[in-house]
Amino acid sequence: MCNKYMDLAYEEAIKAYSDNEVPVGAVVVRNGEVIAKTHNSKLKTNNIMNHAEIIALIETSNILGDWRLSECEMYITLEPCPMCAGAIQQSRIRKVYIGTKSNVSSNEKIIKTILQNKDSYHVVDIEYLNDSKCSSILTRFFTDKRWFYVKNLFFNRKE
Repeated sequence: MCNKYMDLAYEEAIKAYSDNEVPVGAVVVRNGEVIAKTHNSKLKTNNIMNHAEIIALIETSNILGDWRLSECEMYITLEPCPMCAGAIQQSRIRKVYIGTKSNVSSNEKIIKTILQNKDSYHVVDIEYLNDSKCSSILTRFFTDKRWFYVKNLFFNRKE
């Protein structure tokens, strides 16, 4: 990874991984200054809204004292879900850098429809970085999860 901000987002994804959360990290930057660094915490907080992107937007808004984040850019290790894309668009983030695509085949089209709708009041620029570290941590996480469930299903049965 050559981008220092995506490196920071990746470090956040590692924190999520260690908390047994889906390893997604997000960083918001304004004029070269990091405003917020966050990661998924749905399990830890038992809150469905605690995606890395949502938390980063809230923290940034609180720090800057404004919900309009038009001078900011966001770095996310994984392509956002539709909920997060809507929040990004609503916050008027200028540009989103995405570390890796989702494995949901229709997600890219949905995200581009939300973020780059020409009929909308705000269009968000998107750049896919296709970062191997971002995709490999997700692959590792879900492989570990599958093995955990298979192991418990077959090896911990009481007969």
